[in-house]
Amino acid sequence: MKHLLLKNMKKHKGNKSYQCSECLKCFTDKGSLVKHIRVHTRDKPYQCSECLKCFTGKSNLVKHIRVHTRDKPYQCSECLKCFSTKSNLVTHKRVHTGEKPFQCSECLKCFSVKISLVRHIHVHTGDKKFQCSECLKCFSQKGSLLIHMQIHTGYKPFQCSECLKCFSVKRNLVTHMRVHTGEKPFQCSECLKCFSAKGSLGAHLRVHTGDKKFQCSECLKCFNQKGNLWEHMQMHTGDKPFQCSECLKCFSVKRYLVTHMRVHTGEKPFQCSVCLKCFSAKGSLVTHLRVHTGEKPFQCSECLKCFSAKGSLVAHLRVHTGDKKFQCSECLKCFNRKENLWKHMQMHTGDKPFQCSECLKCFSVKGSLVRHFRVHTGEKPFQCSECMKCFSLKDSLVRHMHVHTGDKPFQCSECLKCFSRKHSFLTHMQIHTGKKAFQCSECLRCFTKKGSLVRHMQVHTGDKTC
Repeated sequence: MKHLLLKNMKKHKGNKSYQCSECLKCFTDKGSLVKHIRVHTRDKPYQCSECLKCFTGKSNLVKHIRVHTRDKPYQCSECLKCFSTKSNLVTHKRVHTGEKPFQCSECLKCFSVKISLVRHIHVHTGDKKFQCSECLKCFSQKGSLLIHMQIHTGYKPFQCSECLKCFSVKRNLVTHMRVHTGEKPFQCSECLKCFSAKGSLGAHLRVHTGDKKFQCSECLKCFNQKGNLWEHMQMHTGDKPFQCSECLKCFSVKRYLVTHMRVHTGEKPFQCSVCLKCFSAKGSLVTHLRVHTGEKPFQCSECLKCFSAKGSLVAHLRVHTGDKKFQCSECLKCFNRKENLWKHMQMHTGDKPFQCSECLKCFSVKGSLVRHFRVHTGEKPFQCSECMKCFSLKDSLVRHMHVHTGDKPFQCSECLKCFSRKHSFLTHMQIHTGKKAFQCSECLRCFTKKGSLVRHMQVHTGDKTC
């Protein structure tokens, strides 16, 4: 026992009488010197019987054995979490105490773990000594390089037990699992909104602070997330690196490609909890839910009309500005919405790719097919809140509501007569303009109403069924 006391006393006195002949480093006891010598000789006399891994010191082997036995003898008295080494327990306890003993001399930022401080120092020094042999990208941390290398190797060792999705980093799997569990442990102190990932909370907080520290070097537009800036920059470069393997269409953002692929697979993973309708994109589900809630958060500053989708508001604003930037290459007619131009173009091409499975009638627009199919199913999803009458089309419900409200928003500028329907208003205007848009192909007689032309045609066909 006396030699242990003497050995301990040397540590307090700082006496380091044992020196390494290779690097001249000094130690307080012979055993520490012997262990150190193995750094130079590369001698690892202690071998694990399970995996045959070798170690320079016995204590290191003892710690390693716990990987196989799963022994965690050190327990936190606060949260009862267990650890395999005492040092890990000591570091963990700082979570409860809030202690951060390692401080950066440059910016005075503090850390609970020394290795975190060492990695942080690279921010100031700009030192990136770990380089990828494939693309030559440099990193300040070895771990970051190893994670990056998996992009080239495609190695994803961490698999989700629920959906079998694989990840290259364990923490990404941990974050992903919250999709299945619904866990959102990170809460905003301002609006109490919860998030599954800490990074998502950090980005969200900038909504409240108004901090937009990421600026575009081209147009100087600012963003609160680096990813949003990166996506925006591709508008200037025109770079679309993500290509669909089916139709070869290219996208600037990976998530756009992922969403697009569902067009080919038919996958619709987002389901409405109210009517069970499914959608291929989460944003589409969010917008759809406003049909049930009646929420219309986007308001026009000109006429105060409200919309459930931002895109609808943007398109509506062109009514006030008169902007019609989408032009038909055939007849040069202009439109304020891209989809209206696309629908119009099918008049020239005659293309009707959407066919009814019941009567084989074809349509140029998918929405027209959906509405038509209600003729066969009898579905009338739009109900009047006043008299409970149901309609197959939303427009029909809107027109019907004028019966209860007495609203006649369409007024003739000539005689001031008012109409509840736009179609009736346009037909009436032909009285003043003298325009007769419907012409008989037999006798070339013209009519102001389509119904009048249909009845007139019976004179030539001899049909008297109507």
